[in-house]
Amino acid sequence: MSVLKTFFKDTIIYGLAIVLPRLINFLLVRLHTDVLPNEGYSENTEFYVVAAFFNVILTYGMETSFFRFFSKNKDKNTVLSTAMITIVLSTLCFGILLFLFRVPISETLRINTDFYNLLVGITLLDTLIVIPFAYLRVTGRPVKFAAIKLINVLIIVVLNILLLSTTYGSDSIRNLFSVANNVEYIFIANLIASAVVLVLVLPYFFKAKLKFDITILKQLLNYGWPIMVAGLAFVINENLDKWLLPEMEGEFVNGAYSACYKLAVFMTLFIQAFRMGAEPFFFNHSDKENATQTYASILKYFTIVGSLGLMIVVVYIDLLRPIFIKKESYLLALDIVPIVLLANLCLGIYHNLSIWYKLTDRTRFGMYISLIGAAITIAFNLIFIPKIGFMACAYATLIAYGLMMLISYLLGRRYYPVPYHISRISIYLLLSAGLSFITYYHFDRNMLLGTVFLLIFIALVMYLERKEVKMLLNRN
Repeated sequence: MSVLKTFFKDTIIYGLAIVLPRLINFLLVRLHTDVLPNEGYSENTEFYVVAAFFNVILTYGMETSFFRFFSKNKDKNTVLSTAMITIVLSTLCFGILLFLFRVPISETLRINTDFYNLLVGITLLDTLIVIPFAYLRVTGRPVKFAAIKLINVLIIVVLNILLLSTTYGSDSIRNLFSVANNVEYIFIANLIASAVVLVLVLPYFFKAKLKFDITILKQLLNYGWPIMVAGLAFVINENLDKWLLPEMEGEFVNGAYSACYKLAVFMTLFIQAFRMGAEPFFFNHSDKENATQTYASILKYFTIVGSLGLMIVVVYIDLLRPIFIKKESYLLALDIVPIVLLANLCLGIYHNLSIWYKLTDRTRFGMYISLIGAAITIAFNLIFIPKIGFMACAYATLIAYGLMMLISYLLGRRYYPVPYHISRISIYLLLSAGLSFITYYHFDRNMLLGTVFLLIFIALVMYLERKEVKMLLNRN
């Protein structure tokens, strides 16, 4: 139980480091949807879709590789130094290529040249800070990690308000930049914030004595390249819809879809917070006694919390939605929210299950699974967007993540058996999804009935988990 307490403590700290800044950043959705037309919000979304692809390519799985080999290698200084030197050199090379071929690349990606220059700048800066942030996580320095993350998002928020807000904006600051489109202010704010963060983490570039080991580099790259491919597949699963919709349904529809997709951010934040604490924990505790039992308990509790989150957001969506999205033109795609929430919960379970191929150094399986998900996403979207519009995008995401979750579980039973509480997990997942969908789609978001369903679900959890609850209460 003490190991679980350590895990949950670390996850909460790292969770605050991720959730609080991103929640603050999420509040900008209201500002952006108030100021920008649907088409402008669509441009903003497409910009960050491309940025996501660039980030995966430029980091090429190095973050997870660093976790793996820093944890198990006795010469940690060499691992840190090799990873740092590699990332810096490759980033500089990529940056030169992206700049030299900016015209054909920007035209291919449907991004104007001004936006593209900002995109490259943000991507390069964010890539350089990957290893310093990974070092903070793997060495257990959550407070420093959280502080820098918070500074980053506060800069973004303050600059967005000063540059975009009609009430609190500053003409003197706006005049410092020559922009043809208000959405460009969002990218400028991001670029400045990323530059400040790089300055803050610069000392960590000198933590290790310069030492480059070609053998360690080969290990890092061999372990990491399948993760990069899996990352690209994940970006496709997560963002292809927002890339296809402008072409197939128009920028207006994509703006609405992208804004409503953001309402699933609560599940996304929960998953990201969990991963920040879980990934280094899984690696550091893989050789501990009863490690697999610990992993099994973690997945069960993850599913309980995620299922509760799913129901809470769906049941009270009419209270939450006006806080973040007020313009009626953006509510066109509100019906995707329950589906996207469930899809992200399946993704979170998949991330839990993925420990088997990470701990057994079979990262290629993660690549294969992600590619299967990407193939489903591409095919489903291309076939069904013309038939049912943006709802096809939400269904594609759910089907892809659901299948990835199932495949990972089945393969994990063979290569790294973990005694997961499958019956309990299935009950919680299916019941929360069923009650949420009934509340939203059949009873037209009836909040009173949804609250009753939520209380029934909580009562069931308390009953089934009564032994663990009693143990926790007795300890306290």
